[in-house]
Amino acid sequence: MLPYPQIDPVALAIGPLKIHWYGLMYLIGIGGAWLLASRRLNRFDPTWTKEKLSDMVFWMSMGVIVGGRLGYVLFYDLSAYLANPTLIFEVWKGGMSFHGGFIGVMLAALWFGKKNNKSFFQLMDFVAPMVPIGLGAGRIGNFINAELWGKATDVPWAMVFPTDPAQLARHPSQLYQFALEGVALFLILWLFSRKPRPTMALSGMFALFYGIFRFIVEFVRVPDAQLGYLAWNWLTMGQVLCLPMIVGGLVLIWLAYHRAPATPAAAV
Repeated sequence: MLPYPQIDPVALAIGPLKIHWYGLMYLIGIGGAWLLASRRLNRFDPTWTKEKLSDMVFWMSMGVIVGGRLGYVLFYDLSAYLANPTLIFEVWKGGMSFHGGFIGVMLAALWFGKKNNKSFFQLMDFVAPMVPIGLGAGRIGNFINAELWGKATDVPWAMVFPTDPAQLARHPSQLYQFALEGVALFLILWLFSRKPRPTMALSGMFALFYGIFRFIVEFVRVPDAQLGYLAWNWLTMGQVLCLPMIVGGLVLIWLAYHRAPATPAAAV
């Protein structure tokens, strides 16, 4: 068993002002996405300025934050937030939904694309390799918050999390998700995008592999207490939400290679 590193969730406190690691992870994810987007900008559209790129990153970041929070409220704990709506604003305590954030990004892409003469999938293909940076950073934030831990286990790398009332040795599922949704997914998309790909192909690869990775990790992750298992005593809300992503990813890849010509616009 490995000792859990006792990291204060508050990175910096200045009087009543507290800066949490969880929030800093979002800033790291957004900053990393902006740097990668800057590198890819000329191949995406040489006429775009850094200011336009910053606008796109800003609006998509808003989609992640607002969509992620509302998605958690709607998908995971609606009754609690209806009973006490002010809890919605306590984002430093965690409670963000990837699937809600993903919907927020798609809505932002639709709106921003219409304003800038880009199709929805042109923008989604462009941003797809950047998303794992934020995903990986967010999972590190979950780990520091000692939340979203896994099931009890006797594997040598199990940890006892201070937030666990039972104080059992558990899978560090946050680190599994960091490795898969952050590192592995980034490498897959980065390597895939090094060659010209048809429109929708990168979006399809992202949806497919994120869905697969998240579906797998859910088997060792404790489901949200207020929901538990949804079907057959093993299917979680995360898995239910990932199934359409897996199917949708496969459909997009098929459509990409049967309908759209290859273009170098999405290459890293």
